[in-house]
Amino acid sequence: MSLHSKETVGVRYTGRAALDRDPQEDVLEYTCPHCGGHGMKNARRERTQYHFTDGFLQDLQGESGTCRTCKQSVRIVPVVMVHDQAEKRRFQAIFSDDLVSAN
Repeated sequence: MSLHSKETVGVRYTGRAALDRDPQEDVLEYTCPHCGGHGMKNARRERTQYHFTDGFLQDLQGESGTCRTCKQSVRIVPVVMVHDQAEKRRFQAIFSDDLVSAN
C-alpha cells in the first residue's frame, strides 16, 4: 500500500438498509478521494468484529483497496455499518459527497 493513499468513509449496509441488494452480497461502498468515482469491495470481516461508536457501528481499523476507475490506492476508514432506512437517510444527510473524502 502506498504511503500517499488517501482516506475515505466506507459504508456497509445491513438489514433493512440493504433491502435492494442480493442477501448473499456483502460489500463496502465508498467514494474515491482521488477521482470521485463510486467504488465497492467485498467486506473483509464479520459484522461481530465492529465496534459501536457515535451512533453508528464503526470499524476504526479500516480496510484498504484500489479504485477500479483511477487505479489509485484507497484507505477505507472508518467502515460504518448502517442497519435500517432511517439510519441510511441520516448517514446520507451527514456524509454528503462533498464531505466523504479526507486527506
